[in-house]
Amino acid sequence: MKRTRKFCLGVAIIFILNISIILLARDISPVSADAVAFRQGSSGDTVREIQTKLKQWGYYSGSVDGIYGSETVSAVKAFQKKNGLTADGIAGNTTLAAIGIDPATTAESIYGGGSGSQSSQINLLARLISAEARGEPYQGQVAVGAVVLNRVKHPSFPNTMSGVIYQPGAFSCLDDGQFNEPVADSAYTAARDALNGWDPTGGAIYYFNPATATSKWIWSRPLLLVIGNHRFCS
Repeated sequence: MKRTRKFCLGVAIIFILNISIILLARDISPVSADAVAFRQGSSGDTVREIQTKLKQWGYYSGSVDGIYGSETVSAVKAFQKKNGLTADGIAGNTTLAAIGIDPATTAESIYGGGSGSQSSQINLLARLISAEARGEPYQGQVAVGAVVLNRVKHPSFPNTMSGVIYQPGAFSCLDDGQFNEPVADSAYTAARDALNGWDPTGGAIYYFNPATATSKWIWSRPLLLVIGNHRFCS
């Protein structure tokens, strides 16, 4: 009886040790080749470095703004194709190494979330404001930025700025090319004001231009106020 108990105890100890070794191996195993991946929606200093290098080599002709937009995706694809890599437009470890960037040094948020640098967030939000509200009153530009930030905090939307901005179908400027146009100077100031807490809308999570809106549903949203050509709704 005692031998049986000792045997069972020994088996249990061996089992626990094996599980511990497996878990430890998982914790210290090398990062997979795609663990670090910059893609559309990413932002920060590493994205700026990617753009700089690709621009020097003739793959990228856009502005070096640290925002991984459609032009950066196209440039990365062209670089990947030229260098025999999978042309998916995503800068993972293999592509970063080919560009000459060490993935271990990429410390900022690769998806443009709350931990990204403030300058990257300003640039991304300013680009959206400029594309969506170019020509609108300054208060209306800040209001568009506020809507983005209100969505980040709202449970019905992604919880990062880039997630909100790049959410499919959310902003028409990503489909009609306006997002890639030069950013108006006022949009940078408006982005800073919005990020600093100014919300002229009082909590709006939608806005639309009644002269161009094609969705009947958007008219059902409760109106909060009108600024310039935009109606801001809850």
